[in-house]
Amino acid sequence: MRVYKFGGASVRDADGVRNLREIVAQSSDDLMVVISAMGKTTNALERVMAALAQGDEQKAEQEWLGVFDHHVYVMQALGLQPNVDVRLPLMPAYNTEWSYDQNYDQIVSLGEILSTQIVAVFLLKSGIPTEWWNMPKLLRTDATYREAQVDWQHSAQVIRVGWDRTARPRVVVTQGFIGGTEEGLRTTLGREGSDYTAALLGNFLDAESVTIWKDVPGILNADPRKQADTIKIDQLSYHDAVELAYSGAQVIHPKTIRPLENKKIPLYVKPFGNPLAEGSIICENAQPVTVPVYIWRENQILITMRAKDFAFVLEESLSHIFEIIHRHHLTVSLVQSSAVTISVCVDNNRFVERAINELQDAYLVTWNDNLRLLTIRGTTPEILKKEQENRTILLSQTTRRTARLVITHE
Repeated sequence: MRVYKFGGASVRDADGVRNLREIVAQSSDDLMVVISAMGKTTNALERVMAALAQGDEQKAEQEWLGVFDHHVYVMQALGLQPNVDVRLPLMPAYNTEWSYDQNYDQIVSLGEILSTQIVAVFLLKSGIPTEWWNMPKLLRTDATYREAQVDWQHSAQVIRVGWDRTARPRVVVTQGFIGGTEEGLRTTLGREGSDYTAALLGNFLDAESVTIWKDVPGILNADPRKQADTIKIDQLSYHDAVELAYSGAQVIHPKTIRPLENKKIPLYVKPFGNPLAEGSIICENAQPVTVPVYIWRENQILITMRAKDFAFVLEESLSHIFEIIHRHHLTVSLVQSSAVTISVCVDNNRFVERAINELQDAYLVTWNDNLRLLTIRGTTPEILKKEQENRTILLSQTTRRTARLVITHE
């Protein structure tokens, strides 16, 4: 069996769903098809959530109507009948007895529920034997809402049993990004977590391969929106893929590689607009990458800490600093230290302010926000000089073949 994952861009409209059907129909293998929310649905549901949390029901209703109308339009374009073929939910409510994050996961996860139901019904009506799986009932997680941790052992057992009971030939359509607690509440695995879901299912079911269908020809050496003349990387090792993902490459989710590497399952990245193209492969014995790779990580904050009594920070405070960073769910993208200071570059998220406040109790803290981190793997003196020209660099690191620059927005 194989796992296919389709992102939101690939199912953003009826033509995208029809294209998905053609890709699925061309496969003679049993398929587990993992699908994200349609287009920008997740962003729209986040606006619904924010309005509900602020008590602005009128704004929430307007945002929800946009989500509702788009799904109705897609269904009608596919020849499906809303509330007959797929039951559309009413606008969600905000439970004041729950935390913001708990409410978030119940509301934002509706995007994946809707998209997968529509696709599953369309495939079935198109003559492809298809089952719809409700992943929150199968992928068990803890109750860390918005960043849920998966119970691998329990989830693997339930999913394997479900797969063995499914009739052949088979296509199973299910959601990425979401799971569920023992109590039956939906959780999310972090933004872009659908790749991670696909990798977990590949691991649990011993898939021959996992394929991520995207709107790019494969894995490129740079974001084509930021750099011209990009080059497709045909092969990547698991190690190189993890390095790129950790640095901020948008092609794959950072947690995706581990479940695949554990069982040596190859990961293909292919263009959904050209299914016959070779794309790229991530596997165990890939050839080394021979072109420079440029990775931009946006919305960064550079935090610098100095001991109040001029003690040696690196020796005495490193573990304390990183305990605070970990507890506040900050993702560290770069670390640099001197005898009396430690600087970290982190993703800007809703936890940063609380983390800085706690760090200020023990350290002198300064920070800069609205920064970009550029990582260049396979750099040369000429490349580095060019990238530094006409830019304000707050911090730079250079090793044998990798350069990292923290840059203010131009």
